[in-house]
Amino acid sequence: MLFPLVKNHSVPLFPEVHLQIVRVLRSKTSSFYHPSHRMTHWFHRNPLKATAPVSFNFYGVAGSPSANKICNDLRTTRARLLEMFTDTTCNPEIMKNATDAYFSLLQGFIASLDGTTQENKLRFMQNFKWTDTLQGNTPSAQQDAIFELISMAYNVAIWHTKFASRLAGKENVTEVDAKDVHRSLKFAAGIFKHLKEVHIPRLITPAEKGRDLEPRVIDTYIVQCQAEAQEVTIARAIELKHNATLIAALAFETANFYQKADGTLNTLEPECSSKWRKYLQLKQHFYMSYAYCYHGQTLLSSDKCGESIRSLQEAEKCYSRAETLCKEYRQTKGPGSTAKPSEQLFFTKLGGLIKTTLQKCERENGFIYFHKVPAEAPQLELKASYGLAEPISFEFPVLSEQCTPEVYATFDLTKGAKDEKAKPKREEEVIKPMKEPDLKPQKDTGCVIS
Repeated sequence: MLFPLVKNHSVPLFPEVHLQIVRVLRSKTSSFYHPSHRMTHWFHRNPLKATAPVSFNFYGVAGSPSANKICNDLRTTRARLLEMFTDTTCNPEIMKNATDAYFSLLQGFIASLDGTTQENKLRFMQNFKWTDTLQGNTPSAQQDAIFELISMAYNVAIWHTKFASRLAGKENVTEVDAKDVHRSLKFAAGIFKHLKEVHIPRLITPAEKGRDLEPRVIDTYIVQCQAEAQEVTIARAIELKHNATLIAALAFETANFYQKADGTLNTLEPECSSKWRKYLQLKQHFYMSYAYCYHGQTLLSSDKCGESIRSLQEAEKCYSRAETLCKEYRQTKGPGSTAKPSEQLFFTKLGGLIKTTLQKCERENGFIYFHKVPAEAPQLELKASYGLAEPISFEFPVLSEQCTPEVYATFDLTKGAKDEKAKPKREEEVIKPMKEPDLKPQKDTGCVIS
């Protein structure tokens, strides 16, 4: 069973099964799933951003022991955070501690500490280099602490999506795990949204086209995270056999999210976006198929058998297109790990459900209704009232207690490195990619996304 976390709801999303859930919670079973009930490699994931080392060695500029300590702590907390991105034992709590430690110190190079509205004098001291999730190993470089803040936080968001994917693929997924998957995806969306709205506009150098910080890319990440969070809600609703109208509406909203994300990328260079777009397209058609399937059940329950048949025929059409897109996706070259939705029982079960439901409708129509099957598929005008995934609000941690105005005053730019514009990146310049853990696919015979 999956437990979507719905904002501002103090009661269960589906109260009619609350007693059933409580009974299961009190049972001796420690897991909500049979060991084989897992979803491995259901999500497409682009690679983490990689970065060049940063020493924060401001010899002569840092004019006090306290200033030197801040620089040393920045170096060590940055290195620690980078290690956490590829540590399979890292969890959201550990990640938060690592990010708070680094970001609270980095704020000392960004926030105004002299009581004025002037730009922090340390903001442009250090050059930072980061790769992009779609552009290979050639980095972007900016001599701007805000660029570092954004780029590192971007990786934190991507880590949360990868954590959700890894957690979804483990054996014996519990209720707590399901909540964590759902929350991590919404939290990632919140980080991306905060960066887009608050910090990216502050950059002196605007984002280059096709790079992570430009609107097309970051908008796609936001919408994809929301769509994948809603998949958790849909899977739970299906497993608990909730109202077909609700399931159809959630599936329709989710399909629209994927369509929106794909449309956002349609002007991006094909060599870096084609694989990602194929994933978004196959998920769109898969959930549109779900929407038509469950809408067909709703129509049948309302004695609209002819329309029900046509809706299920459309579900078959969308499902067939999703299967084709799965093959195309696997064959498309591009950044990121390859998901394998068509190998999951959650995917294949839909094909069987559509077939048996359509056969039932056709039998009913031949014996009872004798309705004409419309030529056009029904227009889906479904709006979900529950279960929609909104980004979780994100804020950077407050300024570290080490970064006082008195310590700030001991940084003297006249005695050391001067402000320099970041050197233009050379085409041959590359940064080694993050060595991400190689998570082997597990054989999946399970039933739900988790």
